[in-house]
Amino acid sequence: MLGARTSRPHFIRAFWEGFYLFAGKADVPSVSCKFLYIDKPSRSALNADAMSAARQQNPPMTSIKQRLRNELRDAGWHSRGYLPHFNGDEIPQTVTFRLADSLPLRVIKRWKEELRKNSMESLHSILRKRIECYLDQGCGSCALRNTSVAGMLQDSLLHFDGARYQLSAWVVMPNHVHMLLTPNTAWSLSQIMKDVKSFTSHEANRILRQQGQFWMEDYFDRYVRDKKHFVNAIAYIENNPVKARLCRKSEDWPFSSAWFRAQES
Repeated sequence: MLGARTSRPHFIRAFWEGFYLFAGKADVPSVSCKFLYIDKPSRSALNADAMSAARQQNPPMTSIKQRLRNELRDAGWHSRGYLPHFNGDEIPQTVTFRLADSLPLRVIKRWKEELRKNSMESLHSILRKRIECYLDQGCGSCALRNTSVAGMLQDSLLHFDGARYQLSAWVVMPNHVHMLLTPNTAWSLSQIMKDVKSFTSHEANRILRQQGQFWMEDYFDRYVRDKKHFVNAIAYIENNPVKARLCRKSEDWPFSSAWFRAQES
């Protein structure tokens, strides 16, 4: 099954489209897959003048935030519970969703109580970091350790790559999933996540011969601010298995974009 995933042109192009979007270049060059892994030599080969010009042209982060606030109706900002969401058109976003039993609600409730005096922005940031740290400990049933379930989920993410979104990075962990994607104009992030979680929960329960809630209802996401954030997001996502001590190198984890690009190189 893994070999069939090595011929996904949409993921490859999405990776470079996102990178060149923040580099300030209009056209994505035709490149061989072996150059897709962005290591130090690859980064140093980029045109320094173009990078400098792009940085000068990019507006400051405060301006971007203000513009997004002024376009709430069109962009689709909303919030459910304690997790902030942003449904922007053609904006790269990082998304994390987790298994239903990966983090007890009583733990989140206790954290919220401890942080009740913090500002809303600080609350969201601290909660996100605590949740990610907790998830990396491998709590709950960790149903995604089952290779059949993890493979099914990875194939599902790749299935709509290019049709509903441009998938730039992903990793399937034992009890949660990280991905970096850019929703196509006709598809909101909410629609994408609803369909992904609905289909994969049904298939996972079938594979595991079980019933009941598979995914936690909510998810959390962040929009990507600039090229640096884009590159850092990919590094964070792909290094998650290493950080959780599941493997020594990111490309060793078979259910990830790092493994995918390593096979193409």
